[in-house]
Amino acid sequence: MHHLSQWTATLLFAFAPPCANAAVLISEVFYDAVGSDNGLSFVELYGDPGSSLNGLFLEGINGADGSAGPTIALSGVFPVDGIWLLADDVGDGTSLVAGAHLIANFDFQNGPDSIVLRTADAILDAVGYGIFGFEEVFAGEGAAAEDGPAGSSLARLFANLDSDDNAMDFIVLGVPTPGSAPLAAVPEPQTAALLGGGLLGLAWSARARPARRTH
Repeated sequence: MHHLSQWTATLLFAFAPPCANAAVLISEVFYDAVGSDNGLSFVELYGDPGSSLNGLFLEGINGADGSAGPTIALSGVFPVDGIWLLADDVGDGTSLVAGAHLIANFDFQNGPDSIVLRTADAILDAVGYGIFGFEEVFAGEGAAAEDGPAGSSLARLFANLDSDDNAMDFIVLGVPTPGSAPLAAVPEPQTAALLGGGLLGLAWSARARPARRTH
């Protein structure tokens, strides 16, 4: 599933290692349609509403040899919901992906491969997917995400959170969701600390409480 309960999410962020709330993140990628990919591939990004994408690039990194390409120069601004969509061109300037903010001709490969979001001189985010051999090039973060079957996409568990580990952050969606993504309501640091301390205190009290005697 692509959603967690609010209680589960709160516990996750109270006890998990800190996650970065990055300015721009890759939130979902669809690179392997059933049959032809033409006009169906997309990459979804999440960013601060109103912020510019000018000067950013999405680039494929070949897992076999580390070569780069395709490289797409991005433009425009993030909409009010923060979800921005790049879609593949059918060949006539249109796409089969509804709601695209930018249409370009690209074809990111099936795994093992990586997709990198960068500026001219810095990497902002990256996702690598598939099983990488010893001599293959992984350009993602942490451990590689799963390479799902044809027709599925890779989606970030929460579009606005990044733990710097693709295997932890991304799940396989049987039905891609371009233009839609769940956001985590991250508790304030003080709230998370109080919650964590309270739960640990309850656990310690239960552990320290004498066992009830039976007669």
